[in-house]
Amino acid sequence: MNSEASREQGDINSGARRAGYVAALDEHTRAWIAADADSFLHQALSTPVMNVLSKTEGAYLIDLQGNRYIDLHGNGVHNAGFSNPAVIEAVKHQLEDKLAFTPRRYTNIPAVKLAQKLIGLTPGELTRVLFCPGGSEAVELAITLAKQVTGRWKTLSYWDAYHGNGFQAASVGGEEHFATGNGPMVPGAFHVEFPNYYRNPWGLKDGEAIDEQYIRQLEVIIQRHPDIAALVAEPISATPVVPSRDYWERVRLICDRHGIVLIFDEIIEGLGRTGKWFACEHYVEPDILVLGKSLGGGLLPFAGIVAKGAYNVLQHRSIGHYTHEKNPLCAAAGLAAIEYMEQQGLVAHAAGMGAYLMEGLLALKDRYPIIGHVAGKGLHLGIDLVKHTDTKERAVAEAERIMYECLKRGVAFKLIEGNVITIRPALTISKAQCDEVLDVFATVFSGAEPAKHYV
Repeated sequence: MNSEASREQGDINSGARRAGYVAALDEHTRAWIAADADSFLHQALSTPVMNVLSKTEGAYLIDLQGNRYIDLHGNGVHNAGFSNPAVIEAVKHQLEDKLAFTPRRYTNIPAVKLAQKLIGLTPGELTRVLFCPGGSEAVELAITLAKQVTGRWKTLSYWDAYHGNGFQAASVGGEEHFATGNGPMVPGAFHVEFPNYYRNPWGLKDGEAIDEQYIRQLEVIIQRHPDIAALVAEPISATPVVPSRDYWERVRLICDRHGIVLIFDEIIEGLGRTGKWFACEHYVEPDILVLGKSLGGGLLPFAGIVAKGAYNVLQHRSIGHYTHEKNPLCAAAGLAAIEYMEQQGLVAHAAGMGAYLMEGLLALKDRYPIIGHVAGKGLHLGIDLVKHTDTKERAVAEAERIMYECLKRGVAFKLIEGNVITIRPALTISKAQCDEVLDVFATVFSGAEPAKHYV
């Protein structure tokens, strides 16, 4: 049995490089890392921890030793920036008003205002909202709603996608890591490959021909299972892989033709990340949009769905029924974050800074053959590192070295699939901070001598 943790969702936490990095931290920090290891259940992708933070602010992580790292990961919660003052002020005001919780059968103004704001921002017929504590639950909500309104129970989704850890969310997710050992998962969950133009299995280079092969996979399954309730997907993958507009337009038509509910999971890509309020705006309108992470303003856990008004037909059922469904504290944080993003023009800023970073990364690609491919939209970017540009063999060991060398120079990020550097900074990131990131990448890609610890 293979006991090595999967690298699909992140860098693994064991090995000589991680041990060496932690060993260079000061004694106080290492003591807290040891205390963490002694206190929590251990799990891959988060144990052992890398460092101990004292503060998160703007685009930065700050550790106990005072080192500042431009954070290109942020778990997707920091669209409005870590510890955003406007969000903190809104939460403090909500606490001072002594309305931090609303029992079931009651509502509150912050929750209603946040729902109204999302209805105003989302496209077309998305006019009904439900909130819940986290992204996994929001995916469960969306799929349950689709099954209820269609009267069907099967789903179609994509291999290598992550949609959460609930049994239904993990079943539609396409990663073995979150399902193995749990016994039978939710039945009727079928999967196809996500359109990948750089790493398609046929070695094709023409985009239309590639789309045709991926569409064929969908059609084959739907032909044999005409009773599919929902197709669940990220419009742009977390890696990121960016499908063509034509691909999603064809998928939209297929869903319409077969009565399939199209669910877009924008827990990562939504709320300005791709240079539009929602990634679906680059493509087509879904029937249900799933949001999370930054919906809590970077302070509190919060998620939800925005669905077509036509789906408001389940007054006889309770498909959410979460204790914190209309939590006023979380809603106040989410509303303040969105209003701050509007006032500061952060969606357009994400588009501009994303284009600037993309230009810089493509220039690095021309200089350093370890960079096989760069992809993304807005401030949702990825660098695919390879051993050779012809074979496209994943440069896993090299990626891990680069990650730690960047950390030692004040830039933090997560690896996906072992070799892809994901770049998802706060949407408040400045041009100067982008330049710093590019400079660190250039230094490390050049094979410069290992840095001393960042302190």
